Amino acid sequence: MALPAPGPRAILTGMAAPVPADIDEYIAAFPDDVRQMLREVRAVVNAAVPGGEEKIRYGMPAVMLGGRYAIHFAAWKKHLGLYPVPVLDDELEAELAPYRAAKDSVNFSYTKPIPYDLIARVSAAIVALRA
Repeated sequence: MALPAPGPRAILTGMAAPVPADIDEYIAAFPDDVRQMLREVRAVVNAAVPGGEEKIRYGMPAVMLGGRYAIHFAAWKKHLGLYPVPVLDDELEAELAPYRAAKDSVNFSYTKPIPYDLIARVSAAIVALRA
């Protein structure tokens, strides 16, 4: 039987960790400063995804919309990430450009303020794409 791949907590802490039962358990495993960022991202994403359902998928928090994922978020050693973030309108893409790590992900370094307003607008844009 194959074991699940280590999630973001294992990457951050360097220790293997079981898949958390829920988002509260996921957040609780991080240091205080990262926990606060994760709580804020969670609140912002949930506000932007009306009727969203929280789940743990691939070892990280996800907010589902209509049975499909809307967005995942995760804490890593040096950044907080959002996944998958499709190509959005030109205005949002211009704002996301400094954070794009790959075609479908964005990373926010812990060394700079997390742009929660941008995360809210990205989440709302993803909801609009799925409507």
